[in-house]
Amino acid sequence: MFRVICSREAYVYNGYHMVKAFYPLEEVVSAVEEKASNYITVYLNEEEIIVITKERIPDSDGIGGKKLKYRIDCLLYEELALLTGKRLAWGILMGVRPTKIAMAALEKGAVKKEFTAKFQGEFFAAPEKAELAWRIAVRERELLKRLDAENGYSLYIGIPFCPSVCTYCSFSSGALSEWESSVEGYLEALCRELAAVSKMAGRWRLNTIYIGGGTPTTLNAGQLERLLDFIDRSFSRQYLLEYTVEAGRPDSITEDKLKVLKAHKVTRISINPQSMQQRTLDVIGRGHTAAEVYTAYHMARKAGFDNINMDLIAGLPGETAGDMKDTLRQIQKLAPDSLTVHALAIKRAARLGQTGGAAVSPDIGQMIEDAAMFAGEMGMSPYYLYRQKNIAGDFENVGYAKVDKAGIYNILIMEEKQSVIAAGAGASTKLVFKEPVENPAGKKKKTNLIRIENVKAIDAYINRIDEMIDRKGEWLWR
Repeated sequence: MFRVICSREAYVYNGYHMVKAFYPLEEVVSAVEEKASNYITVYLNEEEIIVITKERIPDSDGIGGKKLKYRIDCLLYEELALLTGKRLAWGILMGVRPTKIAMAALEKGAVKKEFTAKFQGEFFAAPEKAELAWRIAVRERELLKRLDAENGYSLYIGIPFCPSVCTYCSFSSGALSEWESSVEGYLEALCRELAAVSKMAGRWRLNTIYIGGGTPTTLNAGQLERLLDFIDRSFSRQYLLEYTVEAGRPDSITEDKLKVLKAHKVTRISINPQSMQQRTLDVIGRGHTAAEVYTAYHMARKAGFDNINMDLIAGLPGETAGDMKDTLRQIQKLAPDSLTVHALAIKRAARLGQTGGAAVSPDIGQMIEDAAMFAGEMGMSPYYLYRQKNIAGDFENVGYAKVDKAGIYNILIMEEKQSVIAAGAGASTKLVFKEPVENPAGKKKKTNLIRIENVKAIDAYINRIDEMIDRKGEWLWR
């Protein structure tokens, strides 16, 4: 077991996640000891293996703040690299949005050569990751020009039900078999929240709608019809650019449900196999067959959907690079319009992270490379990127899309250029302000971004829906 002891709370996040990135299969704990004489001390069991002292940063008393934290991160990274004999693909970058750095540089007029050199030197990132961050930022900027950042907003609607819960999943969703009796009550509460959002959003222009989960198509056709009809009656489509519904589980897709989505002019759907290897699907608890992926996909094409995304996960337990390549070949034959490739993230809240079945495939790096190659062969280019805590191999999640098929919502949720109002259990609203406002969280006196969280538990959401509405109202009426 590794223990990461920090003298300040500010050092804990990067300290913990950097050690975890170098030792992904080991238990890592962290703590703050304000009286500690060292900035960071890392113990393996009871033995000190890394000590970052004030003496190692001679001018530490004079720099302070972010600059001091950066110097500490650099020293910790170099020590861990020396101990393990390896480097991390993203270097000292432990946050989830590395492309925001590229976007900021781009907006300030940086050129590619200047940015990639600085990105590698400052953050110890691999050359190919610097190149990827820049390439995606360039495409993101062009796509975001379609959004009304000043007067527009996007709407997220969460449906926290699934046919079954996958072993890698840490989202606040529940198996339909356990929550079926609560679905009607949930939809009633959700529509109350959406009605309130519609009134509070008032003059704002709705640019994108994204219905996610869970698996929204876990709802039956009648329930789906009622929800989408309510959305149609509550929100104007005058400025709508994109309407996405995650039909993620192929075993939740029927012709009747697809007809409902099409009738309500949903423009983009996801059909997510994660893997086309049947033994893998069985191990991770997907509850469907690879054959059902084909059936659902062809059904959606027949229904007229011309913008279909598919998700895959690289590094699933037991899979080899050969398995991933076979999956990619099958996806290539289907020819979706976009492909999102996730590096497996082992979350403590997921069953996979609790059962000891979380050994990540050693071939994950090759899988990521092969996915990029196959995406290129399918005429797709990367358009958004994000990372997760405890992500395998220090890699990333990348969305690839054909021309004009990129998911705009996916970009703006990463770049935070527009407010996203979110409804449903566990939904997180992000309000973007032109000028800094008082931060209710209290960590900073003022901020341009306010987060408003709904409770995660389904039953708590239903019972406390008035509270969820009031939380938003305090800010949205502004």
